Amino acid sequence: MDTPILGNIRVIEFASGIAGPSAGLQLSEAGAEVIRIETPDMADDAGSVLFSVLNRGKRRVALDPNAPEGRAALAGLLAGADVLLHDLTPARASHLGLDDGRLAAAYPGLVVSAIGGWPRRHRLAEAPARETLVLARLGLLDEQPGHRPGPVFVRMPFAAWLAAWFCAIGVMARLIARRRDGRGGIAHTSLAQAALAPMSMHWSRAQTPTPVFAKGLSKSTPIPLHRCADGEWVHVHYSPGKAPWMAQALAALGPEAVAVENAKYPPSHVAPNFGANKAIMATRQARDWVGHFWQHDVAAQVAAPFGAIYASEQARANGYVVEVDDRARGRVLQPGPAYLTEPPPVVRGALADPEHGPLHVPPRPAAAPVAPPAPVAPLVGMKVLDLGAYLAGPFATMLLADLGAEVIKVEPPAGDAMRRLERIFAGTQRGKLGVALKLGEAGAGDALDALVRWADVVHHNIRLPAARKLGIDYATLKAQNPALVYCHISSYGPKGEQKDWPGFDQLMQAACGWEAECGGQGNPPMWLRFGVGDYLAALSSVFAVLLAHYRRQESGGGQAVCASLLGATLLTVAESVMLPDGSTTPVAQLDQAQTGLSPAHRIYRCLDAWLAVAAAGAREEAAFAGLAGDTRQQCEAWFAGQPRASALAALRGAGVPAEPVLEAQGEAFHDDPDHAAAGLHARYRHAVYGELEQVGAYWEFGDLPLRLDRPPPALGEHSREVWERLGLGPERIAALEKQGLTIL
Repeated sequence: MDTPILGNIRVIEFASGIAGPSAGLQLSEAGAEVIRIETPDMADDAGSVLFSVLNRGKRRVALDPNAPEGRAALAGLLAGADVLLHDLTPARASHLGLDDGRLAAAYPGLVVSAIGGWPRRHRLAEAPARETLVLARLGLLDEQPGHRPGPVFVRMPFAAWLAAWFCAIGVMARLIARRRDGRGGIAHTSLAQAALAPMSMHWSRAQTPTPVFAKGLSKSTPIPLHRCADGEWVHVHYSPGKAPWMAQALAALGPEAVAVENAKYPPSHVAPNFGANKAIMATRQARDWVGHFWQHDVAAQVAAPFGAIYASEQARANGYVVEVDDRARGRVLQPGPAYLTEPPPVVRGALADPEHGPLHVPPRPAAAPVAPPAPVAPLVGMKVLDLGAYLAGPFATMLLADLGAEVIKVEPPAGDAMRRLERIFAGTQRGKLGVALKLGEAGAGDALDALVRWADVVHHNIRLPAARKLGIDYATLKAQNPALVYCHISSYGPKGEQKDWPGFDQLMQAACGWEAECGGQGNPPMWLRFGVGDYLAALSSVFAVLLAHYRRQESGGGQAVCASLLGATLLTVAESVMLPDGSTTPVAQLDQAQTGLSPAHRIYRCLDAWLAVAAAGAREEAAFAGLAGDTRQQCEAWFAGQPRASALAALRGAGVPAEPVLEAQGEAFHDDPDHAAAGLHARYRHAVYGELEQVGAYWEFGDLPLRLDRPPPALGEHSREVWERLGLGPERIAALEKQGLTIL
């Protein structure tokens, strides 16, 4: 059996919650030895289902870093480590001797990734890393549509799940750079940066916007979640009008009746007969509709209960669901790895007992001193060919460009399908050279061959039957470039009945139970607007690419890797597992008013505005109850009777973490000096939009810069430049243009 890709890497993990432990889990199942440090103040979630999933297969070591013997033990572990993951604030890290400067001096080869609530250079860097508070302060609770006006509590902790992948990717990028530079360094990220990733498609500002760019995509756009005759809900993506049952029913209604039904709802950019579709969907049972839609290549899913996805044969066929022996719960079903490499990631056993006493690991040999290299981005030298469309594929390659890779985006002369939604398109394209090429045409073959021979990585999310027709499947491209790392993102995974089916983020939220949970108790399901499935799939694919590249640096050989919307989204169901009797463990549910999970973790309406509270642990919860009361009704009355500033001052005075729920932040985000100081803004000059402002850096690498200086390309903007660089002569370039195969 092949040595695991990270089989020579040792990781020290010092973190609670979701983000740090999930990042450690990814590194562990890629082969790293992960030693998890558990301190006396990290016991609050140790018995939870989520804890048992995220910390499976790791060594757990109990020590107290506040005691001299604990600090000595931790220092010994760090001397033998390649990576340190932690979620300490800068002040807490400094108190424990784990600040960046001291770590770099003591362990020059160590890669350090801290996941904070906010970036280290942000004014709020010392604030508790509580997702609800970060989303409140950013204004994202106001970006999510709800069943009532105003901001709503976001049930899915999407920022923490995204931050875990950003952390794991940052670590891999630093390990790759360490091979080049001979030293370690930081690769920090934060919940705020992760939460802003989906806002890259919404929060941008242009000097000379087109009408389409200026309009963007409103949060009030109707979502095609339809109630069926049996009371279940089905999410349909794009128009279902060509499916025979729907087409027949529309014809039977007639144009006038269809118009009457459509007029009951705002216009939908995905379904021109939204209202009529909704009325017709109510005439049949949900699973009958979904079966019919699948037969006719219409993407749809039932909005399933949370945890029901564990019974999916498609998920099991791809290893997205695995059996684990849990001593407390029996043989349970848990989320498995979300991606596939060669060798594949491996689940390394259930949650182990913590170890006590001194733990000795061999120290890493000191690296030979090298002259400080020029500060270049971590992935400088990597060449990436982006053949993807929509969101997941292009966002993944944009991140590789941010990290320093040279990325060439290929799209048809008619343009990527997402160009019609200009702001969303631009949010996934910065850093790339844009080339127009009509794939699948005989006359374009030599241009495609030149691109493939140039590339180290090919990345796309086109359905594989279409990819084979276009001549961009792995077998075809490998013949041109055997060392290629080829990455494909599918909807449902590379195996099973649904391997070639269409799918979108919304459908994965439905299948995995998040739409049901985000709706709130007793309410219809609600789509989480942030497109998390696309972003999770993109990030997991980047992690897989960097693992394959890391292995190629050793072996010289390429490989095919893959990720999927289903696999990446299913990992977030780890709050629940399926028990041997087929039932699932319960999860905390959002209330019907969509304001929170408990009195101490909720958003409240004050006299003048909304306020978010996220008390954790007995001390904070007791302090909150002492101010506002024990019941929801008491708390609501306390907040409603005073201005937000007064309530906030009282909470902070009592040591209860709270933040204002900011609203309408799309424009204000770009003018905030604290965000600018933390690198959360990016600005460049665009060929059409003039000065373009977008969401900025997702990592901080300290001495290594990111590449955030190239705007999203206009259609075919760099075609001539790229063809000349790849050796196509003037006559050949002119012929491509004359045949309509490229745009110059």
